[in-house]
Amino acid sequence: MSGLEEITDKLVASTVEIFSSMIMMDVAVGNDSEATINPYLKCITGMVGLAGKRKGIVAVHFPNEVAMAITGNFLGMDVSEINEDVQDAVGEVANMLAGDIKTILSDKGKDIELSLPSTISGDQYVFQAKSDTERITVPFIVSNGVFRVELELEK
Repeated sequence: MSGLEEITDKLVASTVEIFSSMIMMDVAVGNDSEATINPYLKCITGMVGLAGKRKGIVAVHFPNEVAMAITGNFLGMDVSEINEDVQDAVGEVANMLAGDIKTILSDKGKDIELSLPSTISGDQYVFQAKSDTERITVPFIVSNGVFRVELELEK
């Protein structure tokens, strides 16, 4: 397995690639002070589980405004509320990132399976990691705000 620093670098490259090629948005890495916010307020989180050789979860945490902007760009439509389209788009972003992470963590992803993407959203919620996990959280900046990409792996 790659070291956490190498995984972080690849996670950043994957996020930038997905946003520039699929969502048509410029994205930049934020600073460490923006990495962890809990509880999440007026946000939506997309997540995909990893099972097999490596177990864990890939999650993307978007403030509602960012999620709606991403969905609008991704689907080419105006979005003014958190709805099924936003949930689907956020889940698909998590799924694309998880697919890339799967290949980073194993030999061409053959020994890791992905769950179906799921989302949670609300006015306030906590996203809690298990105590026996390694966690990488990277903040990213887009024109509408800051979102976070998180990878948790069992030790």
